[in-house]
Amino acid sequence: MPVHPSEEPLADGGHRPRAIEQQLVALEAEAAETLRTWEPRWTPFLDPWVRREAEVRLGALSDLHLSSDGGTSGAVRRRLLMRRQEAVEAESLPAADLVGLEISGNFLFDPATPADMREGLHQAGAAPGEVGDLWLRGDRGAQGVMTESLAAWLDGCLGQVRSVEVRFERRPLSELRCPPERAPRTLQTVEASLRLDAVASAGFGISRTRLAEWIRQGALRVDWRPIHSPSHPVKPGQRIQMEGRGELEINAASPTQRGRWRIQMTRR
Repeated sequence: MPVHPSEEPLADGGHRPRAIEQQLVALEAEAAETLRTWEPRWTPFLDPWVRREAEVRLGALSDLHLSSDGGTSGAVRRRLLMRRQEAVEAESLPAADLVGLEISGNFLFDPATPADMREGLHQAGAAPGEVGDLWLRGDRGAQGVMTESLAAWLDGCLGQVRSVEVRFERRPLSELRCPPERAPRTLQTVEASLRLDAVASAGFGISRTRLAEWIRQGALRVDWRPIHSPSHPVKPGQRIQMEGRGELEINAASPTQRGRWRIQMTRR
């Protein structure tokens, strides 16, 4: 496979505050250039915690207009479009140049998570900012949203996810089978503890053994921070994110007379 001319991923995955600050500084520089040149600019795909902070910071610039696109209506990872306010009405919306990518392989005997699929793309040479949302297609692989240049470059190539050989194929966005958007649903459960694996297992409907393994692999986040310990304690007010499965918000947790915990959650 050819070497893709893309940026190197950050050593810590872009999750530590210092790395996030570096991204925000770079976005502020892009915003300043947009205001100076009047030329609209699309950012790379941004993690939601970076995008939200960027929208707060850049939203303070009165001459700047922000919008976003992730390829699907419910996309979590999205690209920001920066434009001068005066140009919003006068100019047509620049295309985000997003397409779909099929990742095909037999995962029957080695199940993968969306995080595994993302790692396989990075190993194939994709930069983090070129890859949007990913979702699994059972044991057949995954689909996702990519930049046009990345999908065109990977189209027809072979790669590897975990122990499985995969094939990358470009797809129009209209051919993707996106996961349905979930309506918020309130759940109640009684658990022995407030460990992350216990709460998330009940909320996402996944066996605790498998979920604990996925947590160790970094597939879950608490308030958008990666957590690698199944025993990590959670508390009311926190949110648990799992790519491809949605989000759990812990609304309340109270001890029972038998020393267990009655937990109320909202799944989105």
